[in-house]
Amino acid sequence: MACRLYEGKAHAASYWKYRISPSEHLMKQVLNFCEGHRGGPFELAVDVGCGSGQGTLLLAKHFASVVGTDVSPAQIEMALQHAKQPNVTYRLCAAEELPFADSSADLVTAMSAFHWFDRPRFLLETHRVLKPRGCLALVNYTLDMELSYSDCCSHTLNQICREFYAALHPYRNPILGPNSIYLYKEAFEAIPYPNKEWQECVWDRTSMPLSSYMGLVESFSSYQALLRDDPQKAQKLSEDVCQR
Repeated sequence: MACRLYEGKAHAASYWKYRISPSEHLMKQVLNFCEGHRGGPFELAVDVGCGSGQGTLLLAKHFASVVGTDVSPAQIEMALQHAKQPNVTYRLCAAEELPFADSSADLVTAMSAFHWFDRPRFLLETHRVLKPRGCLALVNYTLDMELSYSDCCSHTLNQICREFYAALHPYRNPILGPNSIYLYKEAFEAIPYPNKEWQECVWDRTSMPLSSYMGLVESFSSYQALLRDDPQKAQKLSEDVCQR
């Protein structure tokens, strides 16, 4: 069963402002796999569960046409506000019912989104729209982020962050299970394609102020669930983390 959580306009705005885009290194790995498996030139890429479009835009210079899809009107509206490339468009639709012809896409991606889909139905739909030797890339990042600072307080920072995540854990959506990586491993094993590749621990480093880190965590579905359940508790948790 698919799960819809990223619906509000304020959440969509926060998602655009604070969510980390996939790194160029990671995107290069995906494109290299496509090049080696299928070869170019590439015509159509479909980014499913595109959210506000950060990952979608990274595909623009590599494909003649890129289409981002999402089930949330607020996310699509936010993506359209930042759509500058002429070859990028967006469609409002479910991940399990893609508005594309059979065998039409060179690449289908789902970046930090696959775990919310009706996964068996999505994989069948992906198989339908992919060209022969087309590629599927399921990308996600872990909560095991490590914070570092120029002096010796990195250990303390990471301890505070772990406590932050622990406070949000009761609000974690049960569809994710204890760790969403198992959902991806299950899908990887189930996909019948002869050529497939699993990559784990692709490190990326980025600099951000405290406000951006807080905005990132506050855009997580677990924090948003807490915010809906008890706004004062959510605000106090954020304030306590910042003050520490």
